[in-house]
Amino acid sequence: MSLPSVELLIDKLTEALKSYFPGEQPTSEQPIIVGIETGGYWVAETIHQAIAPGTDLGRLNISFYRDDFTKKGLHPTVNPSTLPANIDDKTIILVDDVLHSGRTIRAAMNEIFDYGRPQRIILAILIDRGEREIPVQADIVGETMELKAGEHIKLEGPNPLRLTLKSVGEHA
Repeated sequence: MSLPSVELLIDKLTEALKSYFPGEQPTSEQPIIVGIETGGYWVAETIHQAIAPGTDLGRLNISFYRDDFTKKGLHPTVNPSTLPANIDDKTIILVDDVLHSGRTIRAAMNEIFDYGRPQRIILAILIDRGEREIPVQADIVGETMELKAGEHIKLEGPNPLRLTLKSVGEHA
């Protein structure tokens, strides 16, 4: 299976998100782009630089919000999340690299609501691979892909950003 170009997918997301950043709006009223570590943050950073580098950029580390925390434990290097001080009544553009089960997005939204009550959350995803376990749907998708049983797609980077496809049991 040939994998799509990460640059083209990010360009597609960027183009779709531009309409949420009207130039006449004050910076304080612009949406906040928030990326989920790690791949989602890399994508969010690129989109942020292309659309609205003068606005806030947030970073979510959802380690403490995962529903498999007790099974998997913490990654040895857990960095704190960084969101603007006030997200109440703001539009949040939540960015991630791959949407699969929906559990990562659920965890991210739980953490966002611990920071405040946004007016709206727009979900932008680089790759949607379907097969949900939780009813989560992206608003903006770079590409939808169906993978074979046991296959996983991962964004690697940050420089350069590239997609890799692996089968269960295959090591890097």
